[in-house]
Order: sequence, then C-alpha cells, then structure tokens
Amino acid sequence: MTVGLSTAATANETGLTIVNPKTLYDPSPNGYSTAVIVPGGARVAYISGQGGQDSRGGLSPDFAVQVGQAYANLRAALDALGARPDQVAKLTVFVVDHDMAKLGVLTQAVKEVFGAALPAQTLIPVPKLAVDGMLFEVEAVAVLD
Repeated sequence: MTVGLSTAATANETGLTIVNPKTLYDPSPNGYSTAVIVPGGARVAYISGQGGQDSRGGLSPDFAVQVGQAYANLRAALDALGARPDQVAKLTVFVVDHDMAKLGVLTQAVKEVFGAALPAQTLIPVPKLAVDGMLFEVEAVAVLD
C-alpha cells in the first residue's frame, strides 16, 4: 500500500493508494487514513463484523481483550480469503460506551495490525451490540486483486 501526504499518490503491489491531504489533519497518529483508493477492476471482499468471541463463542468482559480477539478474528477471515492486512481499504468499528480510554486501546490495536498501511476508518459509538457482553465489533472491506 502506498502512503501519500498529498492528493497525488501512486499504488504499489496491493493496488491500494492511501491519501492524507496536506490540507487536512493527519489522522495516522490515531490509527487511520483519510482516504484509500481501490484500483478499477479489483475484486473486493466485505468482511462481516468480527467481535471479541473466541473460537468457542466465549467473551471476555475486558474491552482490550475483546479488541485483541476481534482483530485476531479479522485476521483469520483475511487469511481465509488469501489476503493480508495491507489489502484492507476500510474499517468500520462499533464501540459500546465509547470513551477516550477505549480510543487509546483501539489506536494501539490498529497500529499493531496494520502498521503504516492504515485503512480508512469510521468509529461508531453504540449503546449495545448483537450479543450481550459484546463491547467491540470491526468490519472490513478488503481488495483481493
């Protein structure tokens, strides 16, 4: 994935181009990019929301543990598609009772998973998710070709 700080950037082997215009706040310290361009003709995969459930469906009551497990689950979905984290163009995350402490946990997790190839991202605070006790969910759009 190519990282650019202007509106003109070139794509590398993944075909994704990150655009962080100089005229906007640089979002990369917060774990996301302003925009990601997907090349024409690419196959795109939409990955359903991944929560913090382990392989047996168990949920830790700890937010950070759920975030770590959700990103591990996302990684497993990417692996099943033959994709890597640097092929993710967009994340949408849902956080129950969002606050700045949780934002710090999320930022750290995203940087660990994606490194410098930070996808575009939207965080949506919510009062509740699909399963009781679920505190976090992440869905993704990945480019396969």
